[in-house]
Amino acid sequence: MPWLTPDEHQQQVEAARDLVLRRLDRSAAPRAVLARLLARKGTDPRVAEEVLDRLETVGVVDDAAYAATLARTRFAEKGAARRAIAQELRLKGIGERDLAAALEQIDAHDEADAALELAAKRLTLTRALAPEVRRRRVLAHLARKGYSTEVCAHALEQALAQEAADATA
Repeated sequence: MPWLTPDEHQQQVEAARDLVLRRLDRSAAPRAVLARLLARKGTDPRVAEEVLDRLETVGVVDDAAYAATLARTRFAEKGAARRAIAQELRLKGIGERDLAAALEQIDAHDEADAALELAAKRLTLTRALAPEVRRRRVLAHLARKGYSTEVCAHALEQALAQEAADATA
């Protein structure tokens, strides 16, 4: 990379900062996503690093807060399992320390409860189908959400037991 004059450097810093701030106006983003955006737009890597460091220092870019928010919303709104959330955070460039802190919000009991709720909901939607088809669809649905085989099987058995108890009552 050629050296920049002070004026060129300042112009690039301002352009990069404006680009990042416009992107953040639409939605939050982790540092890695913003770095890829700047690289794609041809920003000098030293300028990109300087801008991202400054925005991180003032709290505009905060990977830990981003990861925590994403983990909470994916779990609460979509019923995603810790494993699926971790994969999404890794793909977005979140570091392991921030990822682990974000996933601490979701304990195994909460995850099992969410899986049971999803299984019960899916069983209700598949009531008209054959029992084996229902089982297969519920297990597939839970697996797509990122739940382990054990959690899927346990949630399905509990949901089936609840359904049977409700039918006899």
